Amino acid sequence: MLASKQATPAEPAAVRPADERLIKVTPGAAARIQALLARRGLAGGVLRVAVVGGGCSGLQYQMDLEAGPAPRDFLVESAGVRVVVDPKSALYVTGAELDYVEALQGGGFKVRNPNAASTCSCGESFSA
Repeated sequence: MLASKQATPAEPAAVRPADERLIKVTPGAAARIQALLARRGLAGGVLRVAVVGGGCSGLQYQMDLEAGPAPRDFLVESAGVRVVVDPKSALYVTGAELDYVEALQGGGFKVRNPNAASTCSCGESFSA
């Protein structure tokens, strides 16, 4: 008689450590991220960087502050902050650098992405 093997529940998908080859944060961006996390009461939190459809070039960046990473996220520690990227977005941001620019016009977070084939004139979206 054959013994039946019981199915075991699947292991939960774990957060995957990554390094600055995925995304690098400049010191200026890190300072701004830390200030925003502290203001929201998320001192141990993360910045989520995602690529979503939209904008005049087809793709755009979406950034959110969160308490921690989700299963399957890539987790990067760069310049003293933690950044998470989902697997699909990682295909588009690998090698990117996140900076923060203080300016009256055109200031804010800026992504320098070597995978962007073109960007729109406003700089808010890209194509890959």
